[in-house]
Amino acid sequence: MLHRQDARVKLILTLAFLLVLGLAPTGAWPAYVLFAALVFSLETLSGVGWRYYFSRALVAVAFALAAVPLIFQPGGAQLASWHVAGIPVGIYSAGLERFLSIALKTWLAMQAALLLGVTTSFPSLLSAMRQLHLPKILVAVGGLMWRYLFLFEEEARRLMAARASRSASPGWSHQPSLIWRARVTGGMAGSLLLRSIERSERVYAAMLARGYNGELPLPPKQVLKKRDRWLLTAGVAVLGFLWLVSFVFGG
Repeated sequence: MLHRQDARVKLILTLAFLLVLGLAPTGAWPAYVLFAALVFSLETLSGVGWRYYFSRALVAVAFALAAVPLIFQPGGAQLASWHVAGIPVGIYSAGLERFLSIALKTWLAMQAALLLGVTTSFPSLLSAMRQLHLPKILVAVGGLMWRYLFLFEEEARRLMAARASRSASPGWSHQPSLIWRARVTGGMAGSLLLRSIERSERVYAAMLARGYNGELPLPPKQVLKKRDRWLLTAGVAVLGFLWLVSFVFGG
């Protein structure tokens, strides 16, 4: 069902969800439960299954680690303490609450972005961005990034095939050292970058020769149907309600 909805509606509601979730105050746990219930329900309706989103959204943990120092910031009750090189270090309840709030919101935001990507084709998303009057340069950069990401992957595959064809087994009695493997990987990364730059220049020259004027061709603009307008209104109302709930229970 979600796959058939207008891309503009899905894009607006996703951005609104991210905005409301980001503005939710720290420690609004009942509101966080409602946010999670909304996301999990939509993931179920997408037909993919929530496990797909859960596993891929774990990348948000890496971003949440940047907020770990918050747990050592004084505030609230002290939950634990110890000394490091003679310096007292402690974990405080207020900092821990902020860290958990940031981690949970980042995880839910990642799932919402994945949901939009799974249920909406990229050309439809670009068309929705154009019809919502987002900056043309932003739409063009997004379109080119998506299209030529596959060229980058193709260059990487060629480089890996070339390495495999030149890497006969030397009969070593032990595995190569970590420094040696890092040196080889660094050289491959540099070669891949240079190859990608050279190919991008050739592709851009070919695009100019074919009349490229800075904008990618997109489907014609369509008027929102009445059903889509009602869905957009209902979605904004639900998000507004969640925003109010978050401030009622937020700390």
